[in-house]
Amino acid sequence: MPYSPAPGPLTANAPGQPAAPDDDPAAIGRRVRALREARGISLSALARQAGVGKATLSGLENGTRNPTLETLYAITAQLGVPLTAVLSAPASGATVRGAAVSATLLEVFEDSDVTYELYRMRVAPGPGQLSPAHQAGVTEHVTVFTGVLRAGPVDAPLTAAAGGHLRWASDVPHVYAAVGDEEVTASLLLRYPRK
Repeated sequence: MPYSPAPGPLTANAPGQPAAPDDDPAAIGRRVRALREARGISLSALARQAGVGKATLSGLENGTRNPTLETLYAITAQLGVPLTAVLSAPASGATVRGAAVSATLLEVFEDSDVTYELYRMRVAPGPGQLSPAHQAGVTEHVTVFTGVLRAGPVDAPLTAAAGGHLRWASDVPHVYAAVGDEEVTASLLLRYPRK
């Protein structure tokens, strides 16, 4: 099923707030529900497959919950679509947040058999972030601008300092953590092959 980012702005959150990746949480919920129903998956089945609570998914679909970046990745992975399939189009200053990562969507590139999402990313010092597995074949490419980043598969994370590049298959759970007390700034390119 073809997809493209939905029209409308993304909004930035205040620091420490749950992810609010869209100015209208109901719009994200409608997109998630439409994708789920188009695939013939029940709400209960998707919640179980994504590892999120049924009440959480129901609240997301009804527009009463602001999902975290981790929750959205878990759901979109099970639906077999990039994150941008449920978000609005890129907008200046638009940010989604997880436990440690803030990611601003800069651009979505479409080729005949691949979709790319380009983000400006910040990783706060302190506890890291566990990201769920994406669908099969997805890869992540990170170029570090400042700080030292540990990222990659949970069982074999990689480390890069400013000027370094990391790449891994992200169809397994993976982590992001700033090493030391300095915030990491980086670019993140996700490559989603189309089925």
